[in-house]
Amino acid sequence: MSDKNKKDAKAPESAPAEAEPKKKGLPIKTIAVVAVIMVLEGALVFFVLGALGGPKKTEAATEAKHLEHDESEQTKEIRLFDKEDERFQNLTAGRVWIWNVSFFVQVKNKNAERVENVLEQRKAEIKEGVSQIVSRSPIAQLKEPERQSLNRQVSALLEKIVGQDNDGKSLIERVLIPTCNGFPSDF
Repeated sequence: MSDKNKKDAKAPESAPAEAEPKKKGLPIKTIAVVAVIMVLEGALVFFVLGALGGPKKTEAATEAKHLEHDESEQTKEIRLFDKEDERFQNLTAGRVWIWNVSFFVQVKNKNAERVENVLEQRKAEIKEGVSQIVSRSPIAQLKEPERQSLNRQVSALLEKIVGQDNDGKSLIERVLIPTCNGFPSDF
């Protein structure tokens, strides 16, 4: 065998040993160091945010409120005319009818004094207006069970005379007509 053959024979044996690199495992040390650093970082963030930026303990307390009864919004009834002024004539049926009609107005207590003053100051004007309404009304309207037509006309007259409050609402809440009895005068 020649020297050349000897070299070729030795070459294949040493080539696989050099060609196979040594197998390395996972870098356990590096993974452990990174894990420890992350755990420490998380604990530090939790501690700092928990101690410094966490919610403060607060106590919500309010004083007990007592409701007071407000009588200014309750209504009061005011008689529009004296008993002797509650008789009105009506001529629409071809005969003279006498109607005994009593009128009351409901107002809020806060507006009562103002309305009473206006009703007292303009008593004659109100009496004339109501008298004209009753004397012009057909007998059928005066005999209505709910007295809606008469009520609407008197309400409009009183709202015009008494006026409105600062909010633009009528001072008179409602007109009440508890008595409306008519009889022919020749009876």
